[in-house]
Amino acid sequence: MHTPQTFSSISTYPQLFYILLLLLFNDAAFGFEPDFQYPLENLTVPQGRDAIFTCVVNNLGGHRGIGLTPTGVAWIKADTKAILAIHESVITNNARLSVTHNDFNTWTLNIRNVKREDRGQYMCQVNTDPMKMQTAYLEVVIPPDIVYEETSGDMMVPEGGSAKLVCKARGYPPPKIIWRREDGGTILARGNHSSKREKLLAVEGEVLSLTKVTRSEMGAYLCIAANGVPPSVSKRMMLHVHFHPLIQVPNQLVGAPVNTDVTLQCHVEASPKAINYWTRESGEMIISNDKYLMTEINNSYYSVQMKLTIRRIQKSDLGGYKCISKNSIGDAEGNIRLYEMELQEKEDSSQEYDPLEINEETENTEKRLYNDFQGSSTVEEESHLGLNVTESSSKTIVKNVYLLFLALLFQF
Repeated sequence: MHTPQTFSSISTYPQLFYILLLLLFNDAAFGFEPDFQYPLENLTVPQGRDAIFTCVVNNLGGHRGIGLTPTGVAWIKADTKAILAIHESVITNNARLSVTHNDFNTWTLNIRNVKREDRGQYMCQVNTDPMKMQTAYLEVVIPPDIVYEETSGDMMVPEGGSAKLVCKARGYPPPKIIWRREDGGTILARGNHSSKREKLLAVEGEVLSLTKVTRSEMGAYLCIAANGVPPSVSKRMMLHVHFHPLIQVPNQLVGAPVNTDVTLQCHVEASPKAINYWTRESGEMIISNDKYLMTEINNSYYSVQMKLTIRRIQKSDLGGYKCISKNSIGDAEGNIRLYEMELQEKEDSSQEYDPLEINEETENTEKRLYNDFQGSSTVEEESHLGLNVTESSSKTIVKNVYLLFLALLFQF
């Protein structure tokens, strides 16, 4: 009678029965084998940084693995089949490797200061029967670096010649090379699908070929290497284009009043850099002093503006001047002639009149007075009068005196 009651109570409370079973027996006896909670993630790490693989294993505690040994987690380099660590013990002699366990279900493999040879497949393995594992790939990327021994330096070419600039870079993934001008200008290069030269802001490739180079292409060129791994790197190369001096004179004839300052100008283009100076027409070289001030303004790598200021010019300063430019390729000169310019007298506040205008106005006044005294003249008379005025200067003077006399008589 007592026993049936016991079985009846167990069937009444089945949850309690299962709880007791879980407490009495190992979880493995009921098929709760270890499994991975999350997949092992691939890593991409720049060279010199740390790489951390995290392996999360559930139901690992107390489970018996192969050969009735406690189940543990091992780390293996899959591509070389090298065992790196078992449980918390590092097997390899790589001092940069370490393993940690949080006493629950998380295992980590830490590779410090990763190198290129660390790349490859890594495995987190549980020694169950059958064995369970998951893998992930470690990619080690390397920022770009210029290979200076294989890269061009500054270059000098004659105008009209050709230039070939080379830029080599290493890194992983392999870097891409882009050429740009430092001043933001265009590059005259051949396109990929054309034999004609094109104006491009950027050119891709390890080699930059320039043909029929002109002085406008002189300047600094930047070779920029990038592969998506910061930082990008660049190298600056200077392209020098050589040509003999060329001088342009904006004003070859310059006038100025005596006792004033005057400035003479010449525009010089030359490469390599030229020696520029001024001389008088006689060949006498001009030296900077209280009388002369010489300055140069650089407009570009090859263009210079020469200025000669002559203070308080005198009669002796008038005449010819030369601006001369010389470099290792040749020389050039420009000529300027300085002449005296007469100062115009300033108009008085009472306003001066031209004598011809005064004579004409007086004559018109006299005509009006004469007409008022004699009456209106006919067209024929006016025409005749005009003819007489233009006949001779003596007749004009006599007529003017006569008209002035009539005008005075009329006023009385």
